[in-house]
Amino acid sequence: MTDCGILTLTIAALMPLLSFAQDTLHATDSMRRRPVVVVEHKQRSFPLMVPSGDYSGITYLGNQRYAVVSDKSAADGFFIFTIDIDTVNGQVMNVHNEGFFSDGQPNRDQEGIAYVPFSNTLYVSGEADNSIREYTLDGKHTGRRLQIPDVFREATPNHGFESLTYNAVTHRFWTTTESTLKSDGGQATPLYPVRNRLRFQSFDDSLQPAQQYFYEMDEPLARSVAATYAMGVSGLCAMDDGSLLVLEREFYVSPGKLGSFVNCKLYITHPATSQEGQLLDKVLLTKFSTRLSLFSRAIANYEGMCLGPELAGGRRVLILISDSQGQYKGVLKDWFKTLVLE
Repeated sequence: MTDCGILTLTIAALMPLLSFAQDTLHATDSMRRRPVVVVEHKQRSFPLMVPSGDYSGITYLGNQRYAVVSDKSAADGFFIFTIDIDTVNGQVMNVHNEGFFSDGQPNRDQEGIAYVPFSNTLYVSGEADNSIREYTLDGKHTGRRLQIPDVFREATPNHGFESLTYNAVTHRFWTTTESTLKSDGGQATPLYPVRNRLRFQSFDDSLQPAQQYFYEMDEPLARSVAATYAMGVSGLCAMDDGSLLVLEREFYVSPGKLGSFVNCKLYITHPATSQEGQLLDKVLLTKFSTRLSLFSRAIANYEGMCLGPELAGGRRVLILISDSQGQYKGVLKDWFKTLVLE
């Protein structure tokens, strides 16, 4: 056989392997593709339209309507807001409150909320009872809830299920505690600057626990004694490709109040490309800070986020909402902020 014949056979034999390698490369590239924050809009407040609250979670219902929870509302339930967003640039134009929906049961420190389209119901996480319950759109309990693994019973008070999200393409809920569980280590403070180690837990449509992964936050930036301090993941957003947007939030209140700040970092992580039970990799998409000073009262404790409508050109808008502690002493505001993803 000639050298050319040998070469032809060799190439033919390698073609399936080359094709497999190319497919694998394409799959890897696809998994590595991530949204890019192309526009970060300035935050806006609408005090004449939005009642003062402790807004901690938001989810998109469609047609400019959103369900929003406040962790100190008069009862267990949620608000419905209409949020007008410029369909070209993604800026929030106006917000209108349609009302509060509840069946009158006691407030349970509602923190996260997620809409499930196929059942047309909402799920709300509560820190007081550390449960995630289902509601109809008029605020009534259905009696259904996510089946929480026992390890989450270790959550310390006010550090439970802060975040909740659901994706209708992947059919997965995702949640996590705000700070580290007792068996997983210490919780970060300015004087104990460790990395919070959290468990990201998913659930399937049967409400049963599915995959669980570890996630490690950045170290605190604050290094001084705080009057109030909150360091944790305050928001999750499940994407169609199985990835998760993660909002890391550090809220530092100085003893004298002036000089207080909130640092926010938006990461993306890909559980589908990771081994269950392992530590997730993360990539920073953007970060921003707000502060309280003599010249600025723009400090904003962002606790909730969700995807909004698709914009012109196929871009997506990510909506963030802040907890003003009931517009604390007339200083804090109920801020809304949008990021445009491409």
